Amino acid sequence: MSQSGLITMNHMTHIQQLNPNAVALCSLGRWIASRHWVPATGGNFSIRQDENTALVTASGRDKGELSPQDLLPVSWQQEELFSPLGKPSAETALHAQLYQLDPAIKVVLHTHSVAATVFSRIISTEQYFFSGYEMQKAITGVTSHEQSLPLAIFDNTQNIPALAQQVKHCWQTKPLNFGLLVRGHGLYVWGYSLEQAKRHLEGWEFLINCELERIKLTGKP
Repeated sequence: MSQSGLITMNHMTHIQQLNPNAVALCSLGRWIASRHWVPATGGNFSIRQDENTALVTASGRDKGELSPQDLLPVSWQQEELFSPLGKPSAETALHAQLYQLDPAIKVVLHTHSVAATVFSRIISTEQYFFSGYEMQKAITGVTSHEQSLPLAIFDNTQNIPALAQQVKHCWQTKPLNFGLLVRGHGLYVWGYSLEQAKRHLEGWEFLINCELERIKLTGKP
């Protein structure tokens, strides 16, 4: 790397360390790791900076030890992604797709909890309906346990741009409920603030755990 390039990178790294969004996302990431929802450097997080830019966790980082310099600025124009400082997570294309589908989304969180991963593999339908749980009200827009709350489930693929397009097509029929599952892979949630995204993550994890336990006890999905 040239001297000017190194100076530019050091300057941008310094800026990241002072960025309150970066600091807050790292703090949340460490909390998520403490719940064992992102083992073995799995998962990825992002926080929007402006209309077409977000900070995204770099590939291969231990989420329990995140610091602001582990977040990469990524910009997008439709399907094209640009990152000047390194390699963002492989799932960045799906983060970018979600930000484009709803300009109000501020944060996207992707986790690999055991419960969500196992649940995603035993459900064969394209969505699963939760009902009867008071915790459903943790998901924005739900006001009663009597509502039927669907969670979309997509087949896993290494072609993340193709998965992003599937999510886009599904969303165009009806916006998703602040979460989706990828079979054998994990859970994605999002929110209009860091606090809301955290609540959605806890809410969906709780609901998935409850249904997984019910299925184990009754044998009925």
